[in-house]
Amino acid sequence: MVLKTIDVLGPLHGYGIARRIEQISGDLLAVNQGTLYPVLLKLEQEGAIDSAWGTSDNNRRARFYRLTVAGRRRLRVEAHAWAQTKALMDRFIAVKAEDLT
Repeated sequence: MVLKTIDVLGPLHGYGIARRIEQISGDLLAVNQGTLYPVLLKLEQEGAIDSAWGTSDNNRRARFYRLTVAGRRRLRVEAHAWAQTKALMDRFIAVKAEDLT
C-alpha cells in the first residue's frame, strides 16, 4: 500500500502517506504512525524508496518519500503476487461440491 500510494501520488511525507492510505481504503484502514515509520525505514534500507527533507503544505519541515526504480520493480512483482492470491481465493470461495466430482 505504501509503494502504490507513493507511485500514484508522487513524493509524500509520512503523515500524507498515512492519510492517503486511509482515504483510498474509504476509512476502512487506520494507519498507525508507530507502524508506518518502521515500514518506511525498512523500504528505504531495501532501496525501494528514498527520502529527502522538504516543506509540507502547512509549512512544516517533513521528510518526503519517493519511489526508486527498484521500488517500481518491487511494486510490479508484489501487485502480480497479490493478483494471483486474489484469483486463488476467488476460486476457493466460489467452489461447490459438484465442481470437484
